[in-house]
Amino acid sequence: MNQELDTFYLKKEEPSKSCLLVLRSIILSQDDNVTETRKYGMPCFCYKKKMFCYLWTDKNTDEPYILMVEGKHLDHPMLEEGNRSRMKIFRVNPNEDIPIEVIASLLNDALDLYRKGIIKIM
Repeated sequence: MNQELDTFYLKKEEPSKSCLLVLRSIILSQDDNVTETRKYGMPCFCYKKKMFCYLWTDKNTDEPYILMVEGKHLDHPMLEEGNRSRMKIFRVNPNEDIPIEVIASLLNDALDLYRKGIIKIM
């Protein structure tokens, strides 16, 4: 991790800190072409340099969530659209077991949008 990203993760309080670090690991392990950077002050994960998800915390509860950039193409009952037209979020309760298989499946569905050319990579 670079220093800016280190700071993002390490300044969080437990249990959110550990949860975010596990989510980071899950995201990066999905594909060798996934890289991490920082955009808009939050960790951003790219597939072949195209943004596909972010990690952030809810401003009211401080609970982590994964924001799927092309969420409108994903259909899963645990994804929340809210008032967004393009993106959806997947909330993770840091006080419960992380649903690793569900998250990995959602991430792979999101990555398939890029791999299959539904979302164009320049």
